[in-house]
Amino acid sequence: MEKVILDVDTGIDDALAILYAAESKKLDILGITAVNGNVPLEYVMENSKKVLKFLGNNEIKVYKGASRPILTEPHHEFRVHGEDGIGGALNDIHVDEEDPNLFAPDFIIEQAYKHQGDLTLIMVGPLTNLALALRKEPNLEHWVKNVVVMGGLVSESGKGNKLPNSEFNIYADAEAAKMVFHSGIPVKLVSLDVTLKTFLTRERMEELQGSKYYDFVIKSTEVFRGFSKKRYGIDGCALHDPLTVGVVLDPTLVKTAKYFVDVETKSDLSYGQTICDFRNIWEKEPNVEICLDVDHERFITLFIDALKSVKA
Repeated sequence: MEKVILDVDTGIDDALAILYAAESKKLDILGITAVNGNVPLEYVMENSKKVLKFLGNNEIKVYKGASRPILTEPHHEFRVHGEDGIGGALNDIHVDEEDPNLFAPDFIIEQAYKHQGDLTLIMVGPLTNLALALRKEPNLEHWVKNVVVMGGLVSESGKGNKLPNSEFNIYADAEAAKMVFHSGIPVKLVSLDVTLKTFLTRERMEELQGSKYYDFVIKSTEVFRGFSKKRYGIDGCALHDPLTVGVVLDPTLVKTAKYFVDVETKSDLSYGQTICDFRNIWEKEPNVEICLDVDHERFITLFIDALKSVKA
């Protein structure tokens, strides 16, 4: 099985990504690293541990990471993820406050060294933890097999979800993203260009009836679906983070190409924009593998099948 670390800022789609990764039975999840993002770090820690307890998994540990971006002030998305980050769906689950002593970036370094050439990092939050790890251990770029990142917007100009041309995860720590993209570490970017095609609609959620996860999916996505109806006119939840897991499970879900990609860190109008040099105007070596298209219907079916296989 592929050895992975999930780096999360657990809001709703992060929670669904954790469930999907675990229930796929195809990934060896070495640990979960938490980062400030959709909600503050303490919420991320609690939500991630609640999801694992809901799964019935007491082996995977959650490692506390960066509580703020490298340079800017924290940004959160309670309007999308609800007051607690997961729509109040796991209020009846209580978790302990004891956490591993190892800082998340150090855990990433430790596991990358231990599993050189065999570790994939699945990054579905801001890239702060990875940027800090790369700053501390420059050899990390040679040890990690692949970094699959949910973030950015490369070809659908004006269709961002934080600024017109900026996606939240990159916006939340653009300096960290810039560091990662320029580090030499292999990056595959699963951007809004493809994730916004993967709406799990209210109608398709009904296929989970009879499964362990039906009530959770309905309850947790309620706030997210309300936001989606207002913003996109769709009663559904875009599976941003689960698709990123899906790309690791089955790379054929997406069509990709490699280009030079940089991150805007200075402009008030486009802070956090991922700028892809499609025409090689800058004449720089490609550094990021971007997603051009996705087999969204097949992915959504794979996602539903993984969750509905677990009966209530």
